[in-house]
Amino acid sequence: MPGAPAGFPSIATPAVAMTDTLSPAETLMREARAAGSSLTGRLVDGLLERASDDEGRIRHTLLAVCPNSETVTRAALEAAREARAPLLYAATLNQVDRDGGYTGWTPATFASFVEEEIDRLGLDVPVILCLDHGGPWKKDAHVENDLAYEASLKEVQASIRACIDAGYDLLHLDPTVDLRLPPGQPVPIEDIVERTVKLLGNAETYRKAQDKPPIAYEVGTEESGGELQSEDRFCEFLQLLASAIDRENLPRPRFVVGDVGTRLDTSHVNGVRADRLASEARQQIGALLKGHYTDAVDDLAVYPLAGIGGANVGPGLSAAEFNALSDLIDLENRLDATSGFADALRTAVVDSGRWRKWLRPEEAGLAFDDLPDDRRQWLIHTGSRYVWTEAEVAVSRRRLYDNVRPYRDPEAFVHWRVRSEILRYFHAFNLVGLADRM
Repeated sequence: MPGAPAGFPSIATPAVAMTDTLSPAETLMREARAAGSSLTGRLVDGLLERASDDEGRIRHTLLAVCPNSETVTRAALEAAREARAPLLYAATLNQVDRDGGYTGWTPATFASFVEEEIDRLGLDVPVILCLDHGGPWKKDAHVENDLAYEASLKEVQASIRACIDAGYDLLHLDPTVDLRLPPGQPVPIEDIVERTVKLLGNAETYRKAQDKPPIAYEVGTEESGGELQSEDRFCEFLQLLASAIDRENLPRPRFVVGDVGTRLDTSHVNGVRADRLASEARQQIGALLKGHYTDAVDDLAVYPLAGIGGANVGPGLSAAEFNALSDLIDLENRLDATSGFADALRTAVVDSGRWRKWLRPEEAGLAFDDLPDDRRQWLIHTGSRYVWTEAEVAVSRRRLYDNVRPYRDPEAFVHWRVRSEILRYFHAFNLVGLADRM
């Protein structure tokens, strides 16, 4: 059905089918449509209904996987099937966009891929497609091509329309970057609110014009552009946003991104701070707190204990894929075979230039080969997700697989490693069996 999100049945399913036992995905769809809600909204409401105490603390943390490769995307579906848990995909415009992103997927082809995999696996738990960090200058190409603000905004709005057309159910609106300001100067809170409301209003106008079902929204950022790391600024943002959204008669967001102390290369989450932010998000705007950069966190149990309603995981899953491939390279070396995969991967990461975005302040301006060995390795590690689809990387990966195939099933091995990492999150976030219990 046009407009139906990937993995969910049409509301026009024949009446005879509705008399059968409904799957968790069908149940969510039916309840959402009956309530005039998005699928995400109904899922969030279900979590609120299961809140563990009088303060409304959420005891489940929804997992949002960044689809940075076919391997990760497939493994996430396999893990969701095994865990009997709902799954969200949080796709950035770098990953999935009208130009194909670094995965090669547009929103439409990504949605088709997920739907085909759902059918192949016979998956019946909720799977929701989401946009991550939709805002001006949040896509690397917009910065690299030196787009003006209005040009970048126009591109983002076109991408948001493509996401709505493809059946995305949750859109993260993040206008917290403004390259016109001096370095280090945050975007004023009032401007962030105004720009968020503009993006939301444009999305809603288009959704209604296309007769699409309701969708949910996510706002805020963990990054420094809006200086929302300050708890006072976080609360002021929520208060001003709630007033502006209500004034325009727009839907309130279901998630607010908060700085819970995590970064790409850190392992600690601040549970005390997260608890306070989660409480403010619920009280001020009726939304759940979302944590980003969950990849390297050691104590994942903090998330449901602190009432964090959602968490994004991306580079960490690409790292699991990278580590599995490194083990295959070790096996290949023991077999005295050579695919050239490691060299192809390193060359592609360096040539992409994307490693520069992860440089520390003291490393700014250094050439790749001037960096310490451990930093070079880390940058290749985290930058691998940008180049999996590069021609020489893909060709040499196939050679690697062929070289080790007599001694190991390479596809199954890599999928097992990534799937196991995703299952670790499902267990830690108290999601196992949730699709059936809800």
